[in-house]
Amino acid sequence: MKLTFGEFRGAYMLEIMDTTLRDGEQTSGVSFAAQEKLSIARLLLEELRVDRIEIASARVSDGEFASVKRVTKWARANGHIDQIEVLGFVDGRLSLDWIQNAGGKVINLLCKGSMKHCMHQLKKTKEEHIADIKQVLANAEEMGISVNIYLEDWSNGMRESEDYVYFMVDSLKDEAVVKRFMLPDTLGILNPDETRDFCTKMIVHYPDIHFDFHAHNDYDLAVANVFEAVKAGIKGVHVTVNGLGERAGNAPLSSVLAVLHDHLNLKTELQEDKINSVSKVVETYSGIRIPHNKPVVGENVFTQVAGIHADGDNKKNLYYNDLLPERFGRQRQYALGKTSGKANILKNLQQLGIELDDDMMKRVTERVIELGDKKEMVSLDELPYIISDVLKNEQEEQVVKILNYSLSLTNGLKPMATVKMEVNGGVYEQSASGHGQYNAVSKAMWKIYKSLNKPTPELLDYVVVIPPGGQTNAFVQTIITWRFNDKVFKTRGLDGDQTVAAIKATIKMLNIID
Repeated sequence: MKLTFGEFRGAYMLEIMDTTLRDGEQTSGVSFAAQEKLSIARLLLEELRVDRIEIASARVSDGEFASVKRVTKWARANGHIDQIEVLGFVDGRLSLDWIQNAGGKVINLLCKGSMKHCMHQLKKTKEEHIADIKQVLANAEEMGISVNIYLEDWSNGMRESEDYVYFMVDSLKDEAVVKRFMLPDTLGILNPDETRDFCTKMIVHYPDIHFDFHAHNDYDLAVANVFEAVKAGIKGVHVTVNGLGERAGNAPLSSVLAVLHDHLNLKTELQEDKINSVSKVVETYSGIRIPHNKPVVGENVFTQVAGIHADGDNKKNLYYNDLLPERFGRQRQYALGKTSGKANILKNLQQLGIELDDDMMKRVTERVIELGDKKEMVSLDELPYIISDVLKNEQEEQVVKILNYSLSLTNGLKPMATVKMEVNGGVYEQSASGHGQYNAVSKAMWKIYKSLNKPTPELLDYVVVIPPGGQTNAFVQTIITWRFNDKVFKTRGLDGDQTVAAIKATIKMLNIID
């Protein structure tokens, strides 16, 4: 049975604070340029419609200052300035001055939420730490900057020094400049039972305070912990796009969104149909690939592989759940490979608008399974070619063929390629150099197309997959994503050589667009 909104939270709106641009940027190897930060900030606030975003840490670098200034200028011009937050430190006026000069109005003040952090990192008593915090609060109030208190290492504080946590909140709760207390599981140590227990204690002690919960994913429990925190009555949760963040990352926005809407029956301002496109942008900017099996936004999560699942979907959608791909700007797909059955192929044929009789269906199924046994993945775009091959349909012959090619690779010199092609019955030959062997081949092809006044596509992505096992008969699969006339599609090539596989994928593409 699903819980209703009023059964566990009362009549208030849950806030979503996204920290992709601050905590997410602490992912190893991730650094967003100023324009990238601005682009992500706009997508988060205006496309996804999260409530708040944390965009940086104060006093990090001149470059970070310039990035924050750029974001706050945009936010002020578009009515979002109160939704922009910056992490700052208990350092008198230093962080406050940095934030104010960068155009910010909200500081997320990093205070110590456990006794051991206070004693061993700061080497101060709790009373001394509170005195330092209150000086920052007085400065913030004077400067017109709002404050949210981060109780760093709060989860260990509740485990080992609960009285210290209450002392901190008791000492600061009446400060008018403080808007929220934020409860981080800084080291990702909590389990769902502890999260529910600790959050409930905070809410029972302080029913009028706005608490945020900030999860880390070290035990792969971040989303489950957010689930329990919200059930306990927490008024805000922190997330990142694609789960970016230090170590194992933070609670991923996409999964939290689905859990809030489906398992807690909550309504938020989050726009589900934008999550996939925003995730792809952050993937590109961060350089961190989204795992193919990542819920909601992974490449494979709306792909049925087993034939029995496709058969069930043909019979009253027996293998559907509430996570319908259309909600998230996606489409359900049915994989074609060695585990495919007739039902998988039927689903793909329905998308293509192709009908086959039983005999033809059997032969196509056998061919797909044969290819799957060789570790080749068959795409929807390739299915018509398989059908053509099986049915010996001469009308579907390729109009673009590569007749021959020569590649040279010499130490210290750019690779060279000479390509001989047949295009619509004509034979053409060109040579080119490139930054790699495939780059040289594609440049030679494009020279031929340019001489024929034919348009060429834009290459968006190039992925090489080496099947596991390391056997001598293992193939290299090259998957290339193209854009042509506003249509984005993929082609695949399979061979023992990466460059040859890429050439095969390119020839498939040229036959699609020609």
